[in-house]
Amino acid sequence: MQAPLVTLENVSFGYNGEPVIQDVSLDISRGDFIAMIGPNGGGKTTLLKLILGLLEPGRGNIRVMDRSALAAAPNIGYVPQNIHINSGFPITALDVVLMGKLDPSKRWRRYSAEDRREASEALERLDMGRYANTKISELSGGQRQRVFIARALVTQPELLLLDEPTASIDTRGQAEFFKLLSELNREITILVVSHDLLVVSRYVKSVACVNKRLHYHDQAEITGEMLETMYSCTVEEACPVELVAHGLPHRVLHEHDH
Repeated sequence: MQAPLVTLENVSFGYNGEPVIQDVSLDISRGDFIAMIGPNGGGKTTLLKLILGLLEPGRGNIRVMDRSALAAAPNIGYVPQNIHINSGFPITALDVVLMGKLDPSKRWRRYSAEDRREASEALERLDMGRYANTKISELSGGQRQRVFIARALVTQPELLLLDEPTASIDTRGQAEFFKLLSELNREITILVVSHDLLVVSRYVKSVACVNKRLHYHDQAEITGEMLETMYSCTVEEACPVELVAHGLPHRVLHEHDH
């Protein structure tokens, strides 16, 4: 049996003594497509940053590709929730993707012809090749997100993490976007934080409910009824998917305390 791509064992983390993640365990298998859902303040973004090695757990252990999270970071593509690019700055889609080739240890390194070829190929893969020389400020929200994914993919990562990628995309565009991710999932493992539950449920293979603690559910139990319950979820409540799925065959990686 193939080892998990990511393993979290009893991970806890807090800010200034206030717990954000409590005793979370999770295995992410190669080829999985996970939607991470839960209330605002429940710890979803914090969990992504722990997997990226941007934060260190207060307790527990994280292994990514059989390395520490920080050591594995170059093999992870990341599209954060808020990407700030000055709309007045004349940067093109190709320029944005080339940023993914920057090496922090070489401040003045110039882009090679190979870098430009790989950046162009990443844009083509996202069906954005014809916009290579278009200013990023002139693209729609959905087109910009495709460019940011191309930037994340240009390093050929094994794992792609996306934090609320459809926040600036209309409903029709959201379905197209998740269809695109589903296609990318043939080659890459994907973890996406999303509130677009009824859309994402058609494409993902599993769901992780994060509300300080974590519950994992595989595809067999993902239903519209179950996901609709998440809209009323608050930080103080138990995992609604867990309540709806009670009695169904499922894998729960952390039970609520009794």
